Amino acid sequence: MIPVRRVLAPNPGVYTLEGTNTWIVGSEPSIVIDPGPDMPQHLAGVAHEAGRVGAVLVTHDHPDHAPGAAPFAELVGAPLYAYRLTGAETLRTGQRVRAGALDITAVHTPGHTSDHLAFFEPGSGALFTGDAVMGRGTSFIDPPDGDLVSYLRSLKRMAELGPRTIYPGHGPVVLRARDKLIEYLAHREERETQVLAALADGPRTIAEMVEVIYADHPKEVRPLAARSVLAHLLKLVDEGLAERTGKADDGPWVASTPRMCQRCGRRVKGKARYCSSCSLAMLQAEG
Repeated sequence: MIPVRRVLAPNPGVYTLEGTNTWIVGSEPSIVIDPGPDMPQHLAGVAHEAGRVGAVLVTHDHPDHAPGAAPFAELVGAPLYAYRLTGAETLRTGQRVRAGALDITAVHTPGHTSDHLAFFEPGSGALFTGDAVMGRGTSFIDPPDGDLVSYLRSLKRMAELGPRTIYPGHGPVVLRARDKLIEYLAHREERETQVLAALADGPRTIAEMVEVIYADHPKEVRPLAARSVLAHLLKLVDEGLAERTGKADDGPWVASTPRMCQRCGRRVKGKARYCSSCSLAMLQAEG
C-alpha cells in the first residue's frame, strides 16, 4: 500500500465540512493533491509533511481547492497539473503522472464542475475524488457549470475503475468505495423521484419543492438545495419530463410528456421534432 497522509486546510464551512483535504501521496518524492486555499501557514505545513514533491495535482478550480496550488508548486519546485487552471500543465483523462514509484492516472469526472478530475492509483485502488464524492453527505451540483447528466456518468466511470478506498476532497476517508458510489447513484435516483412527485401535484416553483423535499434539512442548506433541484429539473427537461412555464429558473415548473421522434417514434430530447439519429440522417440526405 502506498502511504497517504492528509493535511486539513483551516477553512471549515457549509460547503467544505471540516475543511479541504490536502492529500500527500507517497514519499521522496510525493505527489500532492489539492493544496487548497492560498493560506501560507497551511501551504507551509503541507510542504513540511510532503518532503520532496514530484508533482502537484488539482481536482478542480473551485476556491477551496485551487488558489494555493500555484504558490505551493513554486514553494516546493514541482510541476503543477490540472484540467483548467492558469499556470498549470493541462491534464486530460487517461494521462498519467509519475513521481518516483508512483503512477497516478487522471480521470475526467465532470458534473460537480466541467473541469473536475479524479486521480486513481491502480496498485492500491486509491481514488482521489475531489468534490465528486464526499466523505460525508453528497456532492453539490450547481448549473450551468455543474451538470447532473455528466455527473451520473462520472459516478459510473469511477465505479468501473474498481476502487477500494476513496480519499475525498472533504470529510473522512471512505473504505468501502464501491458501496459509496452505489449509494451516490441511488441518492440521485431517489431525489429525481421526489422532484417528479412534486411536479405530479401541479406547477411548482423550486422554492416550493425545496420546502417539501428538504423539510428535514437545516435552513442554511436551502440555497444549495435549490441549485441541486434545478440540476435535476434541467435533466428532466432534457428528457422531456419537465418544462419551465416561464423564462426564469425560479418560475413554476410543470411535468410534461416526452415527445416522440416524428420519423422513427423514439423519444427525443426536450422539444425537438426528431431524435439525434434521424436529424443526422436527414442532414446527410440533404447534403
